[in-house]
Amino acid sequence: MIDIQARIVKHFQDSAELKLQVMHELAEPIADAAQLFFDCVANDGKILVCGNGGSAADAQHFAAELINRFEKERPGLACIALTTDSSVLTSIANDYDYQQIFSKQVRALGLPRDTLLAISTSGNSPSVVAAIQAAHERNMRVVVLTGRDGGAMAQAMRSNDILICINAKSTARIQETHLVCLHGLCDIIDYHLLGE
Repeated sequence: MIDIQARIVKHFQDSAELKLQVMHELAEPIADAAQLFFDCVANDGKILVCGNGGSAADAQHFAAELINRFEKERPGLACIALTTDSSVLTSIANDYDYQQIFSKQVRALGLPRDTLLAISTSGNSPSVVAAIQAAHERNMRVVVLTGRDGGAMAQAMRSNDILICINAKSTARIQETHLVCLHGLCDIIDYHLLGE
């Protein structure tokens, strides 16, 4: 018989071990991305965020933390999750194809002073890769939040883009670490805005 409690404990252990394993290598790209996002919103730009499935939930979570607040009171910061408008998403998927659900929005909404946060645990989501390409067409910088070896998203990056990559295989563990990265981004953006 499987020890259910031991199995649950292993989830916590595996998650904690991965976070401790990658924390030092991720500190610099998270700091760089937070600076990019702060500079963006401080200069009347906005952050566009996209991802599928659990990464869509992360995109919406990040947008909520910026538009409303993270841990401190502050003015709302301009951030749009491209995952939320069901009419836009379904019309693009129906009239064109699913791969364009984010890229068409980036082309319509993105300006050179804006940034894109592209999220995928595998790094190989075609709709997110297409969003990165569309952001480059609009002269936007991109932060790629991904896992494994970075996949096609890492290959689509330009030299001034920022890669935050969780070098792990488990989708669940990558997603859990993505959340810590997103909270780190929020905290450092607030630090730049408010100080201690």
